[in-house]
Amino acid sequence: MTQTPVAPTRSGDTGVATRSAMTSVRAYVALTKPRIIELLLVTTLPAMVLAADGLPRWQTVLVTLIGGTLAAGSANALNCYLDRDIDALMRRTGHRPLATHDVSPGGALVFGSLLGVFAVALMGVGANWLAAGLTALAIAFYVFVYTMLLKRRTPQNIVWGGAAGCMPVLIGWAAVTGSLAWAPVILFGVVFFWTPPHFWALAIRYKEDYARAGVPMLPVVASPLEVARQIVGYSWLTVATSLALWPLATGWVYGVLALGAGAALLVEAHRLHAAARRGEAGRPMRLFHLSNSYLAFVFLAVAVDTFLR
Repeated sequence: MTQTPVAPTRSGDTGVATRSAMTSVRAYVALTKPRIIELLLVTTLPAMVLAADGLPRWQTVLVTLIGGTLAAGSANALNCYLDRDIDALMRRTGHRPLATHDVSPGGALVFGSLLGVFAVALMGVGANWLAAGLTALAIAFYVFVYTMLLKRRTPQNIVWGGAAGCMPVLIGWAAVTGSLAWAPVILFGVVFFWTPPHFWALAIRYKEDYARAGVPMLPVVASPLEVARQIVGYSWLTVATSLALWPLATGWVYGVLALGAGAALLVEAHRLHAAARRGEAGRPMRLFHLSNSYLAFVFLAVAVDTFLR
């Protein structure tokens, strides 16, 4: 009796295709820099709570957080596309998908552009067109002003370019109220003044990377003492701006929490300055990580204070 031969299964091919697809998905997600997006969302939601004087409509929150995620992902992906040459030279960014050729430049450009279009459309239809316009402005500012114009030309790149990272507080407020006010402008100022000491602390750690790539971050072109001096100055401006919100839109709970968090930030900034004056390296990454916690804590204090009031 003759047996009919059994055709070989293609399960192996299917498994390889699945793994390849998952690798591709992870690479595109990495283009959006998820860890940066998390910090942006931390500033968006408390601004919305303050704008609503309590819990905003859940539909508005959902639309704004999704739209904000897509918008930040768009800006970050387009940043990776434009900076793919220098990312490949830097240890900190050498693992990014374009530097490792896991994503093609054309794919990153299309992906980032589509995310931006979807983000603006979602904000316009799901929230309002003021929020959508601010979303478009944030993407354009980060891509064209910071990445293309400032980053490779001036050591003040992160000072002015960092304004794009301040936009989520305005977007969140506008999504809730359909307008702007002084409170979100002050919150914008908190993030604006916080950005230089936060990023310069990181740039001190990766100074050689930026020098190799020809990016004139302040720690590359200025002395350690001058960098530390400016970090202290911007840290004081950050804390002072955060306290300006106290009499305008918050209560004593926020004031006490912001004052305590500000004291911790200033102590760490002055420690770095003292080390620079002694000619020592200091611990810039300690300031970097503390600054992350500071920003999250201050904005959490906004939400907590609003609910308690």
